[in-house]
Amino acid sequence: MTERVMTTERTAESLAKTLREAIIRFSRRVRQARPVGDLTFSQLSALTSLQLHGALTPRELADVERVQPPTMTKIVGKLEDRGLVARTPHPTDGRQVILAATDQGREVYAVHENARNEWLAVQLDQLTPEERDTLARAAEILQRVARA
Repeated sequence: MTERVMTTERTAESLAKTLREAIIRFSRRVRQARPVGDLTFSQLSALTSLQLHGALTPRELADVERVQPPTMTKIVGKLEDRGLVARTPHPTDGRQVILAATDQGREVYAVHENARNEWLAVQLDQLTPEERDTLARAAEILQRVARA
């Protein structure tokens, strides 16, 4: 029985390494499919978080992005300079502000999102129906693992 457990653990470890490496490479490739421009990956990521999570305080955005508040301050400043993010007073705490994507910010996000989706759709179209079904099941599993 001990041998079986050790084999399962090694298999899980091996799969973890292989899957992590594939996800990293895949993520990098999808990020590269964005339109060329002067928006950095960090800026696009912050804009994406505001699009997905809605309006956030700078601290909440820093937490979502897993960066330190001073780093987020710089990122948000650049986004504000470009008119992609706006600050509004916090409704209950006068010491804080709320950040939200502007109409222009939502448009820039949509352009980037469409470019990545179009690239991926072309790649997926080259797969067999069975491979696409496998990826659909894998996506559900990955989402479940990500929520854990």
